[in-house]
Amino acid sequence: MKQKNQNGETDYDGKINAANAQSLKGDNARVYTTEIFREESAPTNRFEGQVAVVTGAASGLGLAISKKLLKEGASVALIDINEAALNKEYKAYKLKGRKFALDITHESLIAKTINKIIGEFDKIDILVNCAGITGVANVTSHEVNTEDLHRVFEVNFMSSFYMTKAILPHMLKANYGRILYLASIAGKEGNAGMLAYSASKAAVIGMTKVQGKEYAETGITINALAPTVIKTPMVDGLPEKQVKYMTDKIPMKRCGTMDEVANLVAYIVSKENSFTTGFTFDLSGGRATY
Repeated sequence: MKQKNQNGETDYDGKINAANAQSLKGDNARVYTTEIFREESAPTNRFEGQVAVVTGAASGLGLAISKKLLKEGASVALIDINEAALNKEYKAYKLKGRKFALDITHESLIAKTINKIIGEFDKIDILVNCAGITGVANVTSHEVNTEDLHRVFEVNFMSSFYMTKAILPHMLKANYGRILYLASIAGKEGNAGMLAYSASKAAVIGMTKVQGKEYAETGITINALAPTVIKTPMVDGLPEKQVKYMTDKIPMKRCGTMDEVANLVAYIVSKENSFTTGFTFDLSGGRATY
């Protein structure tokens, strides 16, 4: 079943949905829109010598984040269920981009893959859990399909837990690590008609708080990011009335951009972010102030 995701995530099935395509294009040093002035920064080597693992890397936020890390010097293990999309998107990154096509709802496959990554790179410095699905939406709780609920939790919560569980021992040996979970504003506020999605993202936020405390003295930071709707070409193609409904909830009266997500993620998983853990970063244009 094709899943619709309006919270800027990577679809687990590798397809691009209403919040899963890159938003701003062009090679100009400065990009102007009616809402944003953005100064393009030159690539840095901030992550040179570091190894990152990103799930949901073939599309959406996972794609944007992976390319950001690659451009800033990281070697990246790119994980997604869609092998064809991985091959297409990372043709130019053969040296530093290592592709792994697998279903991350299977813990045993994750363990084997992480062992392969360690065997090749000898360490993992960064984990970004991006893979996620919305599940069936626009249904009230008594109409929720139990199988769909389980599936959403397997992809959104359990797979993130499996990834972190497999990677933490290696980070503990190194006394260093950066782990990030892609949560959602829905996990903070709850979206009516989206019980499975909202509850799974709330669980991710809860896991972040627990693990942030558990590993606070180890050199490992564990945080989450809760975006609202992210601007993409497909969102641009939606009826103006529908976009207005979404952005009216945002004090800035606009969607976030893919670049804004990738830039914030790059800071969260950097060495510079050394005194924040167990925290859910906001990316909602003022919608969430807590």
